[in-house]
Amino acid sequence: MDWSLQLSILAPAFVAGVLVLATHVPLGREVLRRGIVFIDLAVAQIAGLGVIAAHALGWEAHGWETQLVALGAALTGAWLLGWAETHLERLQEALIGIVFVLAATGGLLLLADNPHGGEHLRELLSGQILWVNWPDLLPLALLAVAYWLLVWLRPTWLARWVFASLVIPAFAVWKEQPFYLTHALLLGLLGYTAGILVSAWVDLPTGASIVWFLALAGLGYRWVR
Repeated sequence: MDWSLQLSILAPAFVAGVLVLATHVPLGREVLRRGIVFIDLAVAQIAGLGVIAAHALGWEAHGWETQLVALGAALTGAWLLGWAETHLERLQEALIGIVFVLAATGGLLLLADNPHGGEHLRELLSGQILWVNWPDLLPLALLAVAYWLLVWLRPTWLARWVFASLVIPAFAVWKEQPFYLTHALLLGLLGYTAGILVSAWVDLPTGASIVWFLALAGLGYRWVR
């Protein structure tokens, strides 16, 4: 195995994971505090529907147009579910389920006439983090900086808005107060690193590997504690 070639592919994927964790861990704690964990799945499914819709329009799966469509779809879904939390509190869980089902089946409908629909759906579900290159990281880094700047300027911002997030590291350190963010970030980094390396070593889907190693890291941490 040519590890120099592997490193050139894995390094951007690892940095992408670090940038994702920098925003998703604190958001994950907020989602757990509010008790609406499944809202993550609904918003993620809406973002996936945006990717499929962009692909149906002929845009490249990793082009900036597709990323903007996915981001816009996710923000729209988050705004809708946030509005429902305020105005339709008793029906919020039902609305989350409806949104998830509609987004999931909407993707199937858009791919129904595509001869490669099954392949595109599999790629969407498994994730393609290894396709990330260094220029792709710039928008993600800017979003991370903008997020932390906004949180610093408006500390109560998270208490009012709902966004998709990475729940597993936040869940693993849920009862800890002083160092929850540090521990959660370290767990996330461990999961991302192990998932990326093992997927490259035994040729497994990287996205799925990362999810499982995040879960194993969280379970191991809780067992040790």
